[in-house]
Order: sequence, then structure tokens, then C-alpha cells
Amino acid sequence: MEAAEKLSVTVTPAMARMIREKVQDGSFGSASEVIRAALRAFQREEEEHTERMASIRARVTASIEDTRPNLSGEEVRDRLKKFAGQYSSRADDSAA
Repeated sequence: MEAAEKLSVTVTPAMARMIREKVQDGSFGSASEVIRAALRAFQREEEEHTERMASIRARVTASIEDTRPNLSGEEVRDRLKKFAGQYSSRADDSAA
């Protein structure tokens, strides 16, 4: 474990009240423990944010590098209509 470093931190009255309440209700042994727990939670949140951003960047990069053709909504609808027409004509042929 690293050696502890003493810091002076200024908090709002509401934050100070919350810290004191957490110590008084037995959730934490000291104000320092409350602050350390808050900083650990902040660190986890920052790490998760970094991972989410990396995932988003990877998906954007993959999308940009995708070699499949770029189709407009109208082109997609036309292709789907054509496909549906072929499928329904096959069904008509097999029913006969």
C-alpha cells in the first residue's frame, strides 16, 4: 500500500454535513474514509467512461472502414420490395 499523503480539502456545507452523517451513522469510521470511498467511486466512474468512449470510437472506426456499399433509405426500400416480390412469386409458383 502506498504511503498516505495528507491533503486539505474544502467542501460545501452540504457535503460536510453528509460526511459527518456517514461517520455518525457508522457507515464509515472517519471523514477520511468517506472521502476515500468517494474518490474510489469517482475513479471507477472515470474508468468506465474511458472504456465506453473507447468502445464507441472502435465502433465508429469500424463503421467508417466498413467496405459494404452505402445505400440510401430509398435504395434499401427498393431492394426489400424486390426481394419481397421474388419471395411472393416463389410462393405463388409452389402453390400452383
